[in-house]
Amino acid sequence: MRLKAVSLSTLTTFTLTTLTLTACSVDDNGATNATDNKSIAVENCGDTITFDHAPEHIALMKSAAVPTLDALGVLDRVVAKAGAFPDGYYDDALQQRVHEIPTLSDKIDASGHVLISKEAVVAAQPDIVIGETDTINRASMVSSTIPVVEEPAFCGSIAGDVSFDDVWSQINTYGTIFDRDAEAQAYTAELQTRVAELRQRVTAKDQTVAVLYPTIGGGVTYAYGRGSMANPVVEAAGLRNVFSDQSDRVFEVTAEELIARDPDYIIVLHNSDAPESVIQEVRNLQGADALTALDQNKVLPLLLNFAEPPTPLAVDGLEKVIDFVETNP
Repeated sequence: MRLKAVSLSTLTTFTLTTLTLTACSVDDNGATNATDNKSIAVENCGDTITFDHAPEHIALMKSAAVPTLDALGVLDRVVAKAGAFPDGYYDDALQQRVHEIPTLSDKIDASGHVLISKEAVVAAQPDIVIGETDTINRASMVSSTIPVVEEPAFCGSIAGDVSFDDVWSQINTYGTIFDRDAEAQAYTAELQTRVAELRQRVTAKDQTVAVLYPTIGGGVTYAYGRGSMANPVVEAAGLRNVFSDQSDRVFEVTAEELIARDPDYIIVLHNSDAPESVIQEVRNLQGADALTALDQNKVLPLLLNFAEPPTPLAVDGLEKVIDFVETNP
């Protein structure tokens, strides 16, 4: 049964359209925060999530939201993290701050999913969880009255093809949750300018790409279609996704189908500290020596969040793809 709302206290007569922006206070950093007289509500993954005030203790289950939380000035509210936070995502200063956040679990299964218990998260006493896992999700956390917010792409709530507009939309959602609307608007404008500048560098024409996620150690290989942020990233870089005829976000693909589509480039998404190992997984596919991209060494290993889901890290991913195409024409 899908939950229709999760809240820190019960809202009875209010709706999203009648919430008023009253009774704000200023914290020691000069940022505007909600008080007990102001409720916050957002739509996320088909549910209405409500808060009595802007959350002050965050448990972070995934790495994708870090740049947004930092830009909004609330990263210091993260009290615990779980999962993979590879060094390659952030600059040195931000990476150091992420390293200093207490880690509840860094165990990852072969599919890239974090392994963690509900009890470990509850013990950290967050008033919001960002990111779902198999064990930490809206249903499992409802008894603890801890709201869970997920990236819309991961819960299938983005209608139609994904675009950079979905990045801006999720930044706006976090701006609402943490009462940092002005910061969210400024950050969005900065990123939009950056995307426009990157597009001006594009020189690729009529070249194709496949975006893959191989299972380490053999097994299923996944490809990304129009329902993934990977698609607008490669399109903005001047490439055509050979799986753009698929509306799904991610799906299994056989070696035979990949070879039949024979992309000029291959982007291999991963959460590994050893990117060469994921490239080797592609080389291990039966008949892979027939792939043009492998033969010409046009294979780019890319940390997952640079292409998926729609977050500011996708703008960094766009720059990395453009850089790679420029140096490997």
